Amino acid sequence: MMEEACVEVRVPGDKSITHRALILAALARGTSELRGLLPAEDPNTTARVLRALGCAIPELPRNGAAVRVAGRGLDGLREPADTLDCGNSGTTARLVLGVLAGFPFAASLTGDESLRSRPMRRVTEPLARMGACIEELGEPDRLPVRVRGGVLRPLDYDSPKASAQVKSALLLAGLTGGVRVSVAEPVRSRDHTERLLRAMGAHVILTQQPRGGASVRLEPPRFLEPLELTVPGDFSSAAFFIALGLLAPAGGIRIPGVGVNPTRTGLLEVLRRMGAEPAVDAPRGVGSEAVGVILARPAPLRATEVSDAEIPMLIDEVPVLAALASRAEGETRITGARELRVKESDRLAALAANLRAIGVEAEELPDGLVVRGTERPLRGRVRSFGDHRIAMAFGVLGALPENEIEVEGADVVSISYPGFWEELRRCAAALMP
Repeated sequence: MMEEACVEVRVPGDKSITHRALILAALARGTSELRGLLPAEDPNTTARVLRALGCAIPELPRNGAAVRVAGRGLDGLREPADTLDCGNSGTTARLVLGVLAGFPFAASLTGDESLRSRPMRRVTEPLARMGACIEELGEPDRLPVRVRGGVLRPLDYDSPKASAQVKSALLLAGLTGGVRVSVAEPVRSRDHTERLLRAMGAHVILTQQPRGGASVRLEPPRFLEPLELTVPGDFSSAAFFIALGLLAPAGGIRIPGVGVNPTRTGLLEVLRRMGAEPAVDAPRGVGSEAVGVILARPAPLRATEVSDAEIPMLIDEVPVLAALASRAEGETRITGARELRVKESDRLAALAANLRAIGVEAEELPDGLVVRGTERPLRGRVRSFGDHRIAMAFGVLGALPENEIEVEGADVVSISYPGFWEELRRCAAALMP
């Protein structure tokens, strides 16, 4: 009965997996076949950077059709003729820095104004410990950066914070540099890189540590087998439609084909504490990832607390969680999310400012937010701050009955979800009386 009342939406391919699949396919021995790649701005940036390094990466089709990537092997990249422009994509910049650490040539990386404001030493300092030569060409800890790789040393790295980008960059450096790498994290971060590496024949060992930590070790392979992969739907994109289903006056949302990797779905547990009942139906293994159908239907929400141990598994969902908290009964408190200050925007400041602009009481903490829910109609103008997830979170609130919210800079959603606004309008129209 529930599914019959639901509106169905299919979200595009997972952004994190798309980045990694393109990079690893370029380093494989042989031709990989990739389906469901996300054809958005950030993955297209990774594709352009790989082309500049000598890889024949086809255009990413909008319909998710198969793409064949002829790998150049672990030592086959060539020195770029120009500076590598990483656009707005922090994943591109940090992962490519790791890849290039193993190559005996120099390459410079830069990005747009937003990316040039984001920290890079979290990656470049451990890469320098491995033996890569890193030169900062502008502001300290920022792009542009020149990297000259070559002969690397093994690394045992105790990461001060859980970061899938840092972990992945170091594993990729071990891969192209041919040296063992071990990365320990205080809390386990998303593990798409490790899963793909195993699928391509690499020896990757995970060790759980006390109090929720984890250590990952790569024993470098002589080569990577080509990859055959269907990229699942992006859980972070699905989260906005989950929110719409929970807040709608009736009906619900059904989202098939979504990646439900347990290192990505921390939001679901938080929502259950808030009184919602999001369901994951028929999860199954597809390649290296778990895929399922997510069902979300209206529920009265109550406030909750989210602490630092949960943040790594819902880091990209904090904006939509804050939007949901604005409609929950009571005061929601989110802490341990200082990392959000150095995303595409200062997400904590952006969320607090936008919530207040539409009539929600919100307090900005050094490492989080306090949001006091309200039943009053939400009205006002908010800014995207050049951040796709900020725009999408407030777009969901604006799609609800009685709310009137204008999102300035809404086009930025093309970074991760081309067609988001059309899908949001379609689903909202079907759910609203």
